[in-house]
Amino acid sequence: MFFDRPESGERAVLVHLDLASEAQREDPREFEELVLSAGGDPAAYIMGTRAAPSARTFVGSGKLEEVAGAVRHNDAEVVIFNHALSPSQERNLERELSCRVLDRTGLILDIFAQRARTHEGKLQVELAQLEHMSTRLVRGWTHLERQKGGIGLRGPGETQLETDRRLLRARIKSIRGRLEKVRRQREQGRRSRRRAEVPTVSLVGYTNAGKSTLFNRLTDASVYAADQLFATLDPTLRRIDLDNVGPAVLADTVGFIAHLPHKLVEAFKATLEETLNADLLLHVVDAADSEREHNTRQVQDVLAEIGAGDIPQLEVYNKLDLLQRPARIDRDGDGRPQRVWLSAHTGEGAGLLLEAVAELVGEDMVTEELRLAPDQGGLRAALYSLGAVEAENYGEDGVAQLSVRLPRADWNRLMKKGPEPLF
Repeated sequence: MFFDRPESGERAVLVHLDLASEAQREDPREFEELVLSAGGDPAAYIMGTRAAPSARTFVGSGKLEEVAGAVRHNDAEVVIFNHALSPSQERNLERELSCRVLDRTGLILDIFAQRARTHEGKLQVELAQLEHMSTRLVRGWTHLERQKGGIGLRGPGETQLETDRRLLRARIKSIRGRLEKVRRQREQGRRSRRRAEVPTVSLVGYTNAGKSTLFNRLTDASVYAADQLFATLDPTLRRIDLDNVGPAVLADTVGFIAHLPHKLVEAFKATLEETLNADLLLHVVDAADSEREHNTRQVQDVLAEIGAGDIPQLEVYNKLDLLQRPARIDRDGDGRPQRVWLSAHTGEGAGLLLEAVAELVGEDMVTEELRLAPDQGGLRAALYSLGAVEAENYGEDGVAQLSVRLPRADWNRLMKKGPEPLF
């Protein structure tokens, strides 16, 4: 016996279990924030402890009765679990509770569906939703056992369930093809930036750490920023100018979360490639969050999962205005910037961050004092075209004395062409 799912489910009963396995534990406070971000109205929060989930309904029979009582008492339309449920567990729970049941992955997908603004973002969300749904297509329609055929069309036919699965597979294939086209376009843009030796700096961090606010502060952009989880889904690229380095590209990306569902990592591959191809990652941390150490570890886990664990990082401790501490740069034993403390909201420390980024991105820069003979005008013109000349003077013998700073790759390319400068 199945019921028709309601189109809306605002009043929610939340269910969270503390499981014996550390790997399966979720944060109950963050779970409530996720529900609120999705537009839900938590009517009851049921918590419990269990050594291992029940194979049939995830919770035990006693806890199931408690959840059912909360649903009836609060006229709840949806029960949301802070865990990943198998399709059979979700089905069994819906049958027992007579209302819609959503797991953690479905909840995050719902938030993503609300936040996606660009065509690409909507495609990525739809792909993740369809792949999640494909494992949950299990019931046939009550009004139609098999498609009816006319004269010459009779036969075994296919059940409505089989038709739905076939249409799902076709739609998934279509979306993947379109996202592959987007991925190729992005890769073409990245190749152009690499040829132009323009470094890419990508913002990463736990969701709601303040990445978009910092992005707007550094680039004077107007990216949507809000005090809610997953406010940003669509990657945004803007140019910034770094002292002694020149132009660079700053990328704002989707926030990470503990146990980010694999379906989302796979669907958002085109977006996450902006992180994979960055020269430097700015790991934005909410300095005022009591869970900041845990969140930092979760971000490192996701970076390792997508293959970005070895990219150089600069930690950015944001929301310093809530701690009332001065902005500063922390350096390691070699004097390299390791951590920057700032407030994206007030702007305090933003200049220090750009200074630290310029130092790290500019580490592979060559600074030289050159002497060019009058017949080396071609090399002089090439240096000027790269914007590498910082100062120029002429001696009485007509020799040009240049102070230059440029990426090592450009320097090596110019030196191969010759003739060599007099130095």
